[in-house]
Amino acid sequence: MSPRNPASIRVLVCDDLDPIALDELRSRGIEPEVLQPMSEDQLIALLPGVHALLVRSATKITERVLQAAPNLELVGRAGVGVDNVDLAAATSRGVVVMNTPTGNTVTTAELAVSLICSLARHIPRADRMVRSGKWSKKGLMGTELTGKTLGVVGLGRIGAEVARRGQGLCMRVVAHDPYLSGTGAPSPIAGVDLVSLESLLEQADFVTLHVPLMDSTKNLIGADQLASMKPGSRLINAARGGLVDEGALLRALENGHLAGAALDVFAQEPPAADHPLLQRDDVILTPHLGASSEEAQRNVAIQVAQQTAAFFLDGVAQNAINLPALTQAERQALGPWAFLATAMGRFLAQRASEPIRKLELFTLGEATAHSSEHLERALLAGLLGQSIEGGVNLVNAPLLAAERGIRVLRGQDEDAGNFSGLLRARASSKGGGESHLVAGTVFGTHPRFVRVDGVHVDLDPKGTMLVTRHHDRPGVVGAIGTALGNAGINIRRVELGPPAHNAEGMSSAFLMLHNRPSDAVIEQIAALEPIVDVYLVELS
Repeated sequence: MSPRNPASIRVLVCDDLDPIALDELRSRGIEPEVLQPMSEDQLIALLPGVHALLVRSATKITERVLQAAPNLELVGRAGVGVDNVDLAAATSRGVVVMNTPTGNTVTTAELAVSLICSLARHIPRADRMVRSGKWSKKGLMGTELTGKTLGVVGLGRIGAEVARRGQGLCMRVVAHDPYLSGTGAPSPIAGVDLVSLESLLEQADFVTLHVPLMDSTKNLIGADQLASMKPGSRLINAARGGLVDEGALLRALENGHLAGAALDVFAQEPPAADHPLLQRDDVILTPHLGASSEEAQRNVAIQVAQQTAAFFLDGVAQNAINLPALTQAERQALGPWAFLATAMGRFLAQRASEPIRKLELFTLGEATAHSSEHLERALLAGLLGQSIEGGVNLVNAPLLAAERGIRVLRGQDEDAGNFSGLLRARASSKGGGESHLVAGTVFGTHPRFVRVDGVHVDLDPKGTMLVTRHHDRPGVVGAIGTALGNAGINIRRVELGPPAHNAEGMSSAFLMLHNRPSDAVIEQIAALEPIVDVYLVELS
């Protein structure tokens, strides 16, 4: 995600975005290409050379689309849900998928509250009756919200806003969220009790859903959950179709167990014309209006444009679904350490002569303050980038490592010895027959290698490095320098490892070079009598 020339970046806007998004991109020097609605085949024909796709919900980013876009780096979703993006396929191809999770928070929360109020007072049914010429209150007896219990399933950004508005309506609010602690744990919202899903369903008069659609949440509200809901309660889903078993909901309404339901979303959108829920007066239906407000569409358009520009021009991935979440401050502090981890991965990949099967990463001292998951991804990206042509980055590195049978272990320790912070990585072949270690630190903002296998060093992990193991005799480094000099290779720095305390009296030399020597020069150095081993490493 290194910055580049904005004029070279091709961004396709596939769905209808507020024009402010186009202005935002142009202000950063990126000229977007706006497409009309088109088929998948038509889109695929335009994809070669494209770096980013910006979508709402209409365009489907399928595996077939991703395969046809060899230069694609980013999919930006102007909205929260990424159901229309094949996330697994994008991740395997190293494509970052971003959403804009805050732009439509208030709008979606207000829709949910509107549906709650409409259910309580039968507003849509009353409107239909008046329009049909019936001026009657029969069958329209409503219920007050004051004093009723609102159950909020999912206490993220939108759910939290709904909970606060429920409190403003003088409702008692209970919530369930699988990512928060269980019953009795502190709630992030004063006055909102955290309970189990079972307890919430049993006591809530209105149940509103605000969780993403995943394998673990598909049919979250099924027949058993509906049966456990309070008799006469009402269900609201303005989150994602598929969270509710629609057949079971129909049966719960038909037998009178539920007093009503409001759905802004369906498992299949649009629903079939003969869908039985469309025929019921006790069900309120809206066509996925969650983010449909002028303010929300403007907000998500601005955000996706700003995030796209930041990704390509600043090297920052904001709200990435398939990358670890980091704040701007965390990204800045992590930068030198991530660079170090990448260089360590490159070194280990080129040092090993056998396939690597186990990779161990230890963060020590101040390095433990940084995201170990991000550092692991950087280490793997450096390692795998030496053997896989293109397409290895922080997004797909863990997946590619798993496919190649590389087991990754992480550990940490507060004690970094003589350093304030330290990264230590060891790569081993199957059975541990070959094993190599490299350790590094960051001085200020400058990464350094401080240990290679058993040798303590002080090396800038950039450029070309020539490493030798040789018998500790006078004139060895001079002979290496002569061979390099005769080939026109300049040496930037030489670091000599102390002789090991063994009978062979071996030593090491690390030479940072201005340019890469040819294979013939390497062979010439390897042929020098004291040289036992010589290898070349490209660190950047």
